Amino acid sequence: MNLPAARRPRIDRGTALVGLAAVTRVTAGALLGTSLAVHVGRTGSALEVSLLATAFSLGIILFAPVWGAFADVTGRRKLILVATGLGATLALTPLIAVDAVAAAASAVLPVTVDPVWIQVLVRGLYAVFIAGFGPLMLTVASERGGPGGRGKSVGSYNAFTAAGSGAGQFTSGLLLGALVPGDVYVVVAAVSLSATVAVALVDPGDATPDPDAESLPREIRSRLLPAAGERGHLSTNGLGWLYLGLSARQATVSGVGALMPVYIVATLGLPEAWMGAVLAFNPVSQTALMYYLGGVVDERGRKPMITLGMAGSAVFGLVAAAAVFAPGGLAAAGVVALGYVTLAVAFSAMWTGSVAFVGDVAPENRESELMGLASTARSVGGVVGPLGVGAVATVAGYPTAFAAASVLALAAAAVVSLRVAESRPAVPGAGTGAGVPADD
Repeated sequence: MNLPAARRPRIDRGTALVGLAAVTRVTAGALLGTSLAVHVGRTGSALEVSLLATAFSLGIILFAPVWGAFADVTGRRKLILVATGLGATLALTPLIAVDAVAAAASAVLPVTVDPVWIQVLVRGLYAVFIAGFGPLMLTVASERGGPGGRGKSVGSYNAFTAAGSGAGQFTSGLLLGALVPGDVYVVVAAVSLSATVAVALVDPGDATPDPDAESLPREIRSRLLPAAGERGHLSTNGLGWLYLGLSARQATVSGVGALMPVYIVATLGLPEAWMGAVLAFNPVSQTALMYYLGGVVDERGRKPMITLGMAGSAVFGLVAAAAVFAPGGLAAAGVVALGYVTLAVAFSAMWTGSVAFVGDVAPENRESELMGLASTARSVGGVVGPLGVGAVATVAGYPTAFAAASVLALAAAAVVSLRVAESRPAVPGAGTGAGVPADD
């Protein structure tokens, strides 16, 4: 049945390109992270696997706010997105022949270089370059939605990223069983390059450059390290407390998530192809949930969804710990899959609400900067969580470490509930379809 032209669902070119860039960029990242965890976990310890996640989070911590501030000051969003995309692709080249690179480094340096350290270094360098992608694209999505449709627009963008994460994790399980490590990373580099091509075609709505920024380095430094009297924007509606909650919650999820590929394969005894399918339950579920919950965030408010999402993240750690007691491989896979569906609901609510909150309270020409700080806040937990959970798992085992990590997410929910004030603007029709549309 053909719908009248005026009522046909429409996805304009801009939305399609943003979606393609998001899907391919996140697919490359998921392929890389999962493949590296399995490759290192085959011969290394839980702590060495955790170092991969720590290196990635350090790159995000240091550079997400830098790229965001740089974009706000110069207005050059597209240039930053393309340049960092090319840098991320080039950073992957040592993985194609990691043993040879380690041998060459050992011949030059006075110590023997373990290939694991090359893999950790590449993971961190990759993060340095892709750190700008999330904050800048979230800013684009936030601006497209406007005050009344911000949650739905951000949720739509997050649905694209969830689809990419699911594709990457599912595909990694297939590639790990079919290809040697070097060939896996050739595929990752090809997907990363396709993401750069896609983002070059996106119109990110470059911001107006700041005319007061006489010295670019000085202006960026003042934004990242504001003086005592210039930090008021960080206390608006409890924004700083939200950042703290994001860090604590991420420590739980990153700590557990960094070890899950090895836990699934080595401890639960599931095949690698099953691992990829189980890991994909989280992003595949997010693909539908992100868009739906974006509308709920617009209608019901930011704070309730953020608090609910942080509390739900604690449940994920407890369910993952319980999987070891399941009778048989299929039952264990089902328990882990249930945990990932729970995490999908929790993260979709929390992150969509958090991004909308930042968009609500951000001063003019500082939105990308504060989006970057949100990514940095999460990445602080991404550094602490894997190290802490990896250390506990090495001594006490995976289930104990996963259960202990859940306490941090519960603490995060309490902080947000007590210290963060609702930011949803009073816009007529918000969440009802009468707000500003997300599409151009």
